Amino acid sequence: MAVNEDYLKYIQDQLSEFGEIDIKRMFGGIGIFKDGLMFAKIGGDTFRLKVDETNKKQFEDRGMKPFHSETKKKGMPYWEVPIDILENRSLMAKWALQSLEIAKKAASKKK
Repeated sequence: MAVNEDYLKYIQDQLSEFGEIDIKRMFGGIGIFKDGLMFAKIGGDTFRLKVDETNKKQFEDRGMKPFHSETKKKGMPYWEVPIDILENRSLMAKWALQSLEIAKKAASKKK
């Protein structure tokens, strides 16, 4: 599933207050990285952030659901970002920072 280039540019623009990010094409989608850690992804035309128990409620409270991989038959810790957050660069930066911290915590557990 190819990612729409205009949508990718839109997401990059909305993340502009978060600072420099790296984009990597992977598995038909896009991984979004900062400091070498994947904290977000785009699949199709859906932007998702990494979620754990520390921020799950704010996604659930807005009716969001986790990404589900049909090939792996399980959910993944990336949840769709609500439109009100997506459209607000300052809130996007705050939510992205939370997801980056989650990615850092997960990486430190693997060491």
